[in-house]
Amino acid sequence: MNRRTLCASSAASLMSLALLTGQAAAAEKEKCFGIAKAGQNDCASVTGVHSCAGQSKVDMDKGEWKYVAKGTCKEMKGLTLDEVKAGMKKV
Repeated sequence: MNRRTLCASSAASLMSLALLTGQAAAAEKEKCFGIAKAGQNDCASVTGVHSCAGQSKVDMDKGEWKYVAKGTCKEMKGLTLDEVKAGMKKV
């Protein structure tokens, strides 16, 4: 095996491992709404107020979410996406 082939196969192996590790980590997490402090949300608001992480303006906004370890959201008094959507329909 020449050096170029060895380097290419090593790089491909490392990238595959990184992808698998990232997918496994994501599978162990869930979105938890209503627990993020201002500026500490993980992504877009459910209400469409903004579309990026770190842009929430108030603490514990029910439209903002963070990734948490699977099964811990309720312990933090957080909500699921379905609960948030159900609450939005009532208003």
